[in-house]
Amino acid sequence: MAASEVIDGYIDALPGDTRRVANGEWGVTIDDERGGGWALDVGLRLADGLLRVQAFALPYREGLDFGQVLHWNRQTRMARFACTRTGDIWVQADLPAEAVDAEQLDRLLGLVVEGALNVRAYASRL
Repeated sequence: MAASEVIDGYIDALPGDTRRVANGEWGVTIDDERGGGWALDVGLRLADGLLRVQAFALPYREGLDFGQVLHWNRQTRMARFACTRTGDIWVQADLPAEAVDAEQLDRLLGLVVEGALNVRAYASRL
């Protein structure tokens, strides 16, 4: 089964707000009551033989130790934290298209969501 078919089927089976944004692009919105009370938007894009999953985790927060957040990348697998020039935190992950199956997709999405929730929880303690 092609990666896009796997992703289509997986996204269609999820509860809540899911959408196909364009050819090879999907979106999932997850209500997040633990991480500051705002929804977590996760984007998926299949292009050039690679599936990219990313989520905007946190806007700039005064006092947030960006070095600590980026240091967490040394402990993660597949997913990683990124910081924009303005201080926004994103969580990203990539998977080769040929490795996309329901199990790997579930794992990848889980890691991105977990990372976003963790950085939100970390920031809420500041």
